[in-house]
Amino acid sequence: MNNMPLLDALKQFVNKDTISFHVPGHKNGSHNFINELELPNILKYDVTELNGLDDLHYPSESIEEAQKLLANVYKADESFFLVNGSTVGNLASILALCGENDAVFVQRNCHKSIFHGLLLAGAKPIFLPLDIDEELGQPLGININQSMNIIKNYPNAKAMILTNPNYYGMSQNLTNIINFAHNMGIPTIIDEAHGAHFIISNAFPDDALSMGADLVIQSAHKTLPAMTMGSYLHIKSKLVSSEKIREMLRMLQSSSPSYPIMASLDYARSFVEAFSLENVTMLIKNIDQFIKQIEETSCLKVVTTSHTHYKQDLLKLIVKSTKGHTGKQLQELFEKEGIYVELSDWGHVLFILPLDEKVDYSEHITRLKRATKNMVPIKNKYPKLTVPNFTSTVLNSYADLKKKKKLIKNLVDSVGEISAENIVPYPPGVPILLKGEMITKDHVNYIMDIHQYGMTIQNLIENKNIQIEVLI
Repeated sequence: MNNMPLLDALKQFVNKDTISFHVPGHKNGSHNFINELELPNILKYDVTELNGLDDLHYPSESIEEAQKLLANVYKADESFFLVNGSTVGNLASILALCGENDAVFVQRNCHKSIFHGLLLAGAKPIFLPLDIDEELGQPLGININQSMNIIKNYPNAKAMILTNPNYYGMSQNLTNIINFAHNMGIPTIIDEAHGAHFIISNAFPDDALSMGADLVIQSAHKTLPAMTMGSYLHIKSKLVSSEKIREMLRMLQSSSPSYPIMASLDYARSFVEAFSLENVTMLIKNIDQFIKQIEETSCLKVVTTSHTHYKQDLLKLIVKSTKGHTGKQLQELFEKEGIYVELSDWGHVLFILPLDEKVDYSEHITRLKRATKNMVPIKNKYPKLTVPNFTSTVLNSYADLKKKKKLIKNLVDSVGEISAENIVPYPPGVPILLKGEMITKDHVNYIMDIHQYGMTIQNLIENKNIQIEVLI
């Protein structure tokens, strides 16, 4: 038989005895969704728009009913199943609201799909300043007071696009700034990819719809028991046309949507609806005990932000070595024991925990202890890194970025040039440098630093030196 490299790689991985501290939220199929959908026979469910199975793009039967149940649970005016991930929800929302040269307020640490949407729309981003956690080295969310001072100067802006929570699970209350924008007639899009579970209890951060957001996009597959690419889009607005959203989704989503993904989205909504306050109490107790056991290893520490107006999601644990290891080094130690984390950065790894109050963490702790048993203090040659609060602007409307490109053969020589690509560490998928943005010394220094840590950076060219394409 011919080689099947991807299938073979998947089989090899599935046959490993692994622990999932990463997405998707079904944690390698540990939820009852396996039984509900009889996953060993999943191809029987991989069907098309047959009579009685409805049509995602023009729903009138079971899909319509499932989406109405979804809207009811999330207290939305209308909700949609997404089978192309939150990316398609972000793109559809932007294209429904924004056009050529429209001013749009954008949180600088948004996911790359936001910037792709602005590129497609030809819109002009107005960046909002960020709160930066110097100790963690990560941007948190927008600085609300500074952002309001910027927003008031652009009364004709078409939208405000924010991300909440950030990838690390830190969330802020956005009610005041959403109301501020609404008073100017400006709708708000919230990329709430990592917050589909927030509505369960006030033990989690506030959900975006409850804060007044007009359009909310959630990656159900990240923390709920949905299949990868399964997401939700919710509307609750007097400023947004739901018909325009439908039109964009019909254009952008596959005309052959996956029924297993849609079924998993229906199951995930049912799961959220049934998750009781008693379940939440047990979940908190279980996670607290797990954190205590992690820190009893003496080699690991769970950390969070010192910014008191941000709330940490229970399901996100930021873990740091107490012995001086980088995040990449921790990740490598853990993977030797079959522990796979969501991401690593200069000094941390991120665990995404299951939304399951019955998880027995004893095997997790056993493996963490084995992974850290022989750890000794080390002195890394790289300093602690903090993401700069980049303030350079996109000099051209994205619609004009069709100029020729040239290659700068050494990144350090690119200062003052205009980037021809989005430069994106992945994960988390937040661009350091945007297409059309002037390259500064801060950009170059930060890219060089994280490159030394072994982080994957999309759209850089690696040869003898780090190379970058710029516009001419």
